[in-house]
Amino acid sequence: MTAGPAHGSNDPCCEDAGAPAAPRTWTVDEHLADVLTAAAPLPAVEVDLLDALGRPLAADVTAAVDLPPFDNSSMDGYALRSADAAPVALAVVGDIAAGAAELPEVGPGQAARIMTGAPVPPGADAVAPVEWTDGGSGTGEPADAMTAAAADETVHETVQVLRPVAAGAHIRRRGSDVTAGSTVLTAGTVLGPAQLGLLAAIGRATVTVRRRPRVAVLSTGSELVQPGEPIGPGRISDSNSFTLAAAARAAGAEAVRIGGVPDDPAVLRRVLQEQLADADLIVTSGGVSVGAYDVVKEALQPLHGGEDLGGVDFRRLRMQPGKPQGFGRLGADGVPLLALPGNPVSSYISFELFVRPLIRTMLGAPDVHRPVVPAVCTADLTSPAGRRQFLRGRYGGDGTVTPVGGASSHLVGALAHADCLIAVPEETTVLPAGSRVDVVLLTD
Repeated sequence: MTAGPAHGSNDPCCEDAGAPAAPRTWTVDEHLADVLTAAAPLPAVEVDLLDALGRPLAADVTAAVDLPPFDNSSMDGYALRSADAAPVALAVVGDIAAGAAELPEVGPGQAARIMTGAPVPPGADAVAPVEWTDGGSGTGEPADAMTAAAADETVHETVQVLRPVAAGAHIRRRGSDVTAGSTVLTAGTVLGPAQLGLLAAIGRATVTVRRRPRVAVLSTGSELVQPGEPIGPGRISDSNSFTLAAAARAAGAEAVRIGGVPDDPAVLRRVLQEQLADADLIVTSGGVSVGAYDVVKEALQPLHGGEDLGGVDFRRLRMQPGKPQGFGRLGADGVPLLALPGNPVSSYISFELFVRPLIRTMLGAPDVHRPVVPAVCTADLTSPAGRRQFLRGRYGGDGTVTPVGGASSHLVGALAHADCLIAVPEETTVLPAGSRVDVVLLTD
C-alpha cells in the first residue's frame, strides 16, 4: 500500500514519452495531512483519578452533589443570629467542629462557637469572626491569637460580640460553588491537578478518559550501543530512542523503547512483527535515506514468497532538517508506522511536527499541534530555496527569538538548549535580523 497521492506525473505534455517520472517531493503540510489520516481517538476507558492526570476527558462530567454540600462557616468564630445587634453578650450553647453531625440550635441571645468548615447550626444566620469578639474571655476586649487558641479548648458560658454582623456574613452557602446536576467539566478538557481536585470534591473516584496510545520506539543502526556500555571505534551511544520515547510520553502516550536494532532487515522485520501485537503506533529512527544500509527501507520492501508486513511510502519532504521520511500501515490492523531520519535533530523535529500530532489525536486532545507565535528574530538567517527550514531557538519573554546552534542536524548539545523552532518559509532564503518569524513553542 502507498499512503497518500501517487508519485510523479504521467502527463505527456510535461514529460518526454518513455522518460521516467521525477520523484515527487512533499510539503510539510501535505505529509502531516497524510499522516493524520491514520489518527482517530482511541476507545474510552474508566481510570482512577490520579491515572487520569494529563489526559483529556472522553465525556462530560455532571455533578451529583452541591458544593459546598451544606452551609458552612468560612471563619473560626461564633455562629449567631444577626438580629442580636452588637455590642452584645451572648450565651454560648455549644461547640461545632468541622465534621460535626449533631448541631445545637441557636436561639435569641445565643451563639455557638464554630470552626472553619463546620456546618452552620439551625437558628444561626451569620458568623462573627473570633477577632470581632472577646473570645469568651469575659474582658470585652477583641480576642488576639493567643486568646483564640485558648478558646479552642474551652466552651465559655458567654461571649462578647463587639461589632455588628450582617445576615449571611462569613457563611459559605450550599451550592454556591457547584450545583447538583450541572456540567462541571466538558469532554476534551485536559485533566490537571485542579480538575482532579474538583472531581474528587464531587465524589468521583474514577473518570472516563481516552486510552493512552501505546507507542513502540525503535532506533536502528549496527553502530549503536546503549548508554553505559563501552563505545568502541565507529560506535555511538543510542540517544534517539531515549529522546523519542521521552517525547512520546510527554505527549501523553505509553512508550516502549526498543533501542539499537541492527542493520539486518530480517531482524528488524521480526521486531516489527512482535510489536504489532500491542502497539497503536510504531516510530523508527534511521535507515530511511538513500544509503547502502538503509535498513528500514530495505526491511519494508515487499517480499517475494513471504508474508508482507504492509505498505510504507518513503518520501522526500521540502524541509530541512528531516527531508527523508516514511509513512504507512503495518499488519492486518493497519498499525501506523512513521519512519524518521536518524540524525538526532532531524529525528526530534520530525517527531514534533508529525508524530506528536498523531499521538495527541489518538488521545482525543484538543491541543493537537504545538502553539505557533510570532516573534522578532535577533540574528540574520539564511535558508535553502524551496525548503521550509526549522532552526532551534530560545524564545524571549519580550517577543524575540534567538537562534541556538547552527543548521546541522547532529547538534544535540544545541538542541538541548532550545525551547522553540524558528520556521523559515520555503520561499525565503535571506532573513535579516529584526524580521518577524513564526516560532513553534516546544515547552508544555
